[in-house]
Amino acid sequence: MMDETAAWAAFESRDRRMDGRLIVAVTTTGIYCKPSCPARRPLRENVRFFADPAAARDAGFRACLRCQPDAVGRDHDAVARAVATIEAAEDTISLDDLAAQVGYAPHHFHRLFKRATGVTPAAYARAVKARRAATALSADHSVTTAIYEAGYSAPSRFYDTAADRLGMTPSAWKRGGAGVTIRWTVAATSLGPLLIAATDKGLCRVSFDEDGTHLAARFPAAKIVAGGTALDTLAAQVVAEVESPGRHTDLPLDVQGTAFQEAVWLALRAIPKGETRSYAQIAAAAGSPGAVRAVGSACGANTVAVVIPCHRVTRSGGELGGYAYGPNRKRALLEREA
Repeated sequence: MMDETAAWAAFESRDRRMDGRLIVAVTTTGIYCKPSCPARRPLRENVRFFADPAAARDAGFRACLRCQPDAVGRDHDAVARAVATIEAAEDTISLDDLAAQVGYAPHHFHRLFKRATGVTPAAYARAVKARRAATALSADHSVTTAIYEAGYSAPSRFYDTAADRLGMTPSAWKRGGAGVTIRWTVAATSLGPLLIAATDKGLCRVSFDEDGTHLAARFPAAKIVAGGTALDTLAAQVVAEVESPGRHTDLPLDVQGTAFQEAVWLALRAIPKGETRSYAQIAAAAGSPGAVRAVGSACGANTVAVVIPCHRVTRSGGELGGYAYGPNRKRALLEREA
């Protein structure tokens, strides 16, 4: 069921993130718009909300010529097709070629892609290459072999672009995080023991029912250090998010994923406390409306439970859906947020 209070707030604030997820119809004009439409806002009693343009048309409304709400679906499809093209490509695709394949002008599609995914097409392509390199490195290939298998033209290109996304140098990745110091503690919460681990940059692991042994298995070559004053404040803030959600929404993170995963995680952090989104809604917010299953995988790849609130994602029918730490914890987190 649509939350009309949240829908009206998105319309009032012209929230672009809700474009494609919500249609606003005005009874006095007979026109429907997307939430970010620049037109002057009507009175609340003259507004109706629909899930998509087809529903608004069925109710007798016509599309706004100013904001062109019917084009949003086309934009999302274009981004999804571009993402699929980048993922399948063995070589670098220029912006001009990518835009031509989906039928947009290059400068316009560049803005559209970044607004939908949070990154540029070039940055997304770099993330895909880095992910391939990480996979190859984890499969016991040599560093040089992994670099070429990932699609880099030369080792220097990998070293120039991949270190930031992988979070460590290629050889350190190969050695399971060698050279990285991770501090950890296990805190008691009302939902069970919670492992909290962080590098100097931020939280890298938050998980229920794990301890230092699990952390060491995940980062076998990192320096694992128990406790410490530097971690105490951060750990207390994480526990507060479990017990009284919404107090610390800007905790520092040291997590890395593909561009799509990071777009999903960003969309998850944008879900207000006390609200939920469907996997389909998150897929649309991440710029890939058809990637519903991939959203589930991205939620499963989330290494910082509660801080990146994947528990706020449910199935379209309102069912809880999966959760790495069990349905009871997911239900409890949602109930205390509400």
